[in-house]
Amino acid sequence: MTDQLVKDNERIDDLQNGYYVIQDPDKFCFGMDAVLLSGFAKVKKGETALDLGTGTGIIPILLKTKTNGKHFTGLEIQKECADMAGRSVRYNHLEDDVEIVRGDIKEAADIFGAASFDVVTSNPPYMIGQHGLRNPDMPKAIARHEVLCNLEDVVSQASKVLKERGRFYMVHRPFRLAEIMNVLTKYRLEPKRMQLVYPYIDREPNMVLIEALKGGNSRVTVEPPLIVYKEPGVYTENILKIYDMI
Repeated sequence: MTDQLVKDNERIDDLQNGYYVIQDPDKFCFGMDAVLLSGFAKVKKGETALDLGTGTGIIPILLKTKTNGKHFTGLEIQKECADMAGRSVRYNHLEDDVEIVRGDIKEAADIFGAASFDVVTSNPPYMIGQHGLRNPDMPKAIARHEVLCNLEDVVSQASKVLKERGRFYMVHRPFRLAEIMNVLTKYRLEPKRMQLVYPYIDREPNMVLIEALKGGNSRVTVEPPLIVYKEPGVYTENILKIYDMI
């Protein structure tokens, strides 16, 4: 039964925690940013969570394994990605805990209704305009560049579907940090916690993890930096913990 869920051009990746995710190497595969976001986000007992632009469904599946949340939903616009994510859910027998919905981030509030979730997560496209090289393969381009939605689309819809005092978690690039803070506060999502991610201790940060509270007061905590590698190919202990490798 499980083998029938995987197509010839796909592979099954072991998440090292008893769960697996189906991926197509020719399409966009999940990266470290999604895994770090799943380690940064908090979903409490009885809470429901929505992942905007879920891609392979990696974040809802990881949050199911890492938190005590009640239910997890992934929203994905691309038909092939949504189908693959849905098959990953069935492969792991998580149908009662995780749901994949095909739809547009810009219509999230219409799809789910206002104030529907306690937590929203997103690993949105980072690049705008000519930032980086536009990938000619459309699934990868959509995942990396603001082709179908932009930062404001993600944040505004997150605010709409969040309950009052609900939490929004996002991973993004530090070079857009000023813009991110402005857009968050515009939609009543007050930044409360931030962590910069550095590839090496002596390099510039290349990711930022942010938690924002809907209707929160103005006060943000900057957590200790997260260093990925001790040396080339060797993860730090903190990264190994996030990957459930120790």
